[in-house]
Amino acid sequence: MLPIDLTGKRALVAGVADDNGFGWAIAKAFAEAGASVCVATWPPALNIFLNLIERGKIDESRQMPDGSLLTFERIYPLDAVYDALEDAPADVRENKRYKELGDFSIDGLAQRLVADFGEQPLDIVFHSLANGPEVKKPLLEVSRAGYLAASSASAYSLVSMVQRFGPLMRPGGSVCSLTYMASERAIPGYGGGMSSAKAQLESDTRVLAFEAGRKWGLRVNTISAGPYASRAASAIGIIQTMVKYCAANSPLPEELEAREVGTTAAFLASKLASGISGSTVYVDKGYHAMGMAVTMPAGTEQISG
Repeated sequence: MLPIDLTGKRALVAGVADDNGFGWAIAKAFAEAGASVCVATWPPALNIFLNLIERGKIDESRQMPDGSLLTFERIYPLDAVYDALEDAPADVRENKRYKELGDFSIDGLAQRLVADFGEQPLDIVFHSLANGPEVKKPLLEVSRAGYLAASSASAYSLVSMVQRFGPLMRPGGSVCSLTYMASERAIPGYGGGMSSAKAQLESDTRVLAFEAGRKWGLRVNTISAGPYASRAASAIGIIQTMVKYCAANSPLPEELEAREVGTTAAFLASKLASGISGSTVYVDKGYHAMGMAVTMPAGTEQISG
């Protein structure tokens, strides 16, 4: 028997704001495998997330196999487009959703982790962060600011996190992120420069695997997940069409479940995956292997540029 055992490990999952997306499923899978879990949440969503937990609104989603409720060691504020607090403009720092939170930058989170848990507090870091303010625009219409914003939030944030969290991780640590197949194939409707950001993320994964592996003994991988209709993904505008299309045309003709991504993340963080680094691991029902559509499911719209 080869169980996924993360007992005694501490995981940080950055990008959890509700119980609906991959970040939640990943955090829960880590906890089911025995890890202690901290999460980091975008400041504008933090109070809503805390209220959902405190008022029992997501208790059903928090149910663990042993009957207990999923709990987090800490829930931290994090806006990963800022490496340090001084990088945030004054209007952001003074915004009512930010001003009482202290240092919400990546560097601030690193300092809080050390203050709360000691010099090497982490074994696992999972980057579940992405944002493209112009994601509904085709690439031909994306502004420079929108393109760079997508890259900053969705790709460079991983580099910044590894820079700052790498020294805080114990030997044998695991870093992982979420990517999407638009990094390597054209997906009409997935715009705003997000396809470019995901390509950057995958390239950076390979380079970080080498650099962080040699410097700190860390493994760095990314999971290429199929489309999933989370609340965050609704910003794309065509997510339901993407889900139905992929389910109809995948080798396994069914919709992806968030838990399938979560359990893959737990595997990659465990000793069972000690030989895997610098890899893009597909969790998409095999859709990435297809070169031709089988069918267009009823009720899906034709996507155009």
